Amino acid sequence: MTHPFADLRSDTLTKPTPAMRQAMAEAAVGDDVYGEDPTVNALERRVADLLGFEAGLFAATGSLANQLGLRVLVKPGEELVTDHNAHVVRAELGAAAVFSGITTRTWPSTNGRVDADAVAASITPNAGPYLVSTTAIALENTHNFGGGTIQPQDQVRAVQQLGREHGLGLHLDGARLWNAAVASGVPIGDLSAGFDTVSVCLSKGLGAPIGSVLVGDAERIAAARIWRKRYGGGMRQVGILAAAGLHALDHHVDRLADDHARARRLGAALGLDPASIDTNIVMLDVPDAASLVVAAADGGVLCSAIGPRRVRLITHLDIDDDAVDRAIKVLLSAL
Repeated sequence: MTHPFADLRSDTLTKPTPAMRQAMAEAAVGDDVYGEDPTVNALERRVADLLGFEAGLFAATGSLANQLGLRVLVKPGEELVTDHNAHVVRAELGAAAVFSGITTRTWPSTNGRVDADAVAASITPNAGPYLVSTTAIALENTHNFGGGTIQPQDQVRAVQQLGREHGLGLHLDGARLWNAAVASGVPIGDLSAGFDTVSVCLSKGLGAPIGSVLVGDAERIAAARIWRKRYGGGMRQVGILAAAGLHALDHHVDRLADDHARARRLGAALGLDPASIDTNIVMLDVPDAASLVVAAADGGVLCSAIGPRRVRLITHLDIDDDAVDRAIKVLLSAL
């Protein structure tokens, strides 16, 4: 079947496969606010075990999972530090400030890659009664606006050591951590080790229609469960959604390598060094991003302008080789 558009705007746009829909239809359900949905409980347990944590919490969105993770690490009036293009400060609409009274400070990064020295220069732990005190650090892996960048493990470990030295909480926005694990060959439990809270998304590369999971120790997840309800995020018979996540874990993880290969092929055809494309995100620097997006759409290719001169293309479950070929042809013409 030829689709009217090759939609490269985001990997959140995937549709459930027939097999995933079948798993959803057959899911056992219960009331999740009461902790009685067996499929949700199974998903939370499985993700927590995969990432090496005591407990997990199913959330409707990655933003909610991130914000719950931050809320249990940082009190109102305290400071979170992260990089200047991190999703938690650029694309979550100021939620940390609005809902939790958290202030933020950022460090500069190149393509989202963390540098422990930059982090060290940004923190002000125990700043006294006149300055805001840093109480947590957030990293993102892979880095969305950096272009699907996989964080260097030596720098991640250095940041974790810095956090431990100063008693700071450590949150990992791992929305695309599955991509990082598949592309790097590093087990996902190793990538999540050393953090206090980690969020992972099921509705991006894994192709579920909705859902993320926050993991941490039992005490923090119990607190996050209360805050989820307080924020209006308590859910009822959502085993039908959790079943999609379980199906994705069974069937859609290893195939992320296909998305990565297609992203590198797309990038190479558009003049980029394929070695610079870590996972499934291709960034194009162009004179006029908005004009390119319009021209590409006219040719049946959808992409996102994420700045005046930057266009983002993301490969995913619903982008096959024919769609990549179409995107190459249209984009080369538009460029």
